Parts: sequence; C-alpha cells; structure tokens
Amino acid sequence: MSPEVNPNPGEKLIYEEDCSESKLGNGILSLTNQRLIFEKTEGQLATLSKRMGKLLLNIPLNKINSARSEGIILTKVVISTDDQQYKFSVFNSGKWAKQIQTQIKRVEK
Repeated sequence: MSPEVNPNPGEKLIYEEDCSESKLGNGILSLTNQRLIFEKTEGQLATLSKRMGKLLLNIPLNKINSARSEGIILTKVVISTDDQQYKFSVFNSGKWAKQIQTQIKRVEK
C-alpha cells in the first residue's frame, strides 16, 4: 500500500499484487484484514519504472457480497458489491478468492 492509503488501527496487509482490472486498468491490488484496495499505477516502458497513481477502490470487507475465481487459462478473481462487479487478473485467483472469503468471515464475527 502506498503511504497515501492510511491504515486503520489494527489493519494488517494480507496480500498485495501488481495486476489489472478489466475496466480500471493496471494497478496494485491490496487485501488487508479490513478492506480491499486498488491503486492505479503509471509506468514508463523506457525506464521500466512505475509510480503510484490515484486510489480507485477502497472497499470495506463487509461491503463485498462475493469473491470467486473465474476462467480456466486466463483466470480472474471476481469481486461483487451491491452495485458493481470487478474482475482482477491476478497470478493465483483461487488463492485470492479464498483469502478474501476468509477475511470477510473474520470481519463478520
């Protein structure tokens, strides 16, 4: 997470990965024990450097209705809220979906 994303008290980073979302583009997806965060990245091919852009998603886990893996070869983790669906191309979508579900259950307790 970038310094711009202030962690809440007791918040711990679970997973973080450079990925892309079908509508939002490239960025860093971060899962904490309290929320799911997606920050846009901007890179320059000539210098092979990336820098953090603006915060595009900041979803508390209790606002996520479902998390599942989709696809066979090009898999995505699909996150559904009341009004949106997001599809992230991560390295291991099954692992991400399972961990998001685990963290949601912990928040519900």
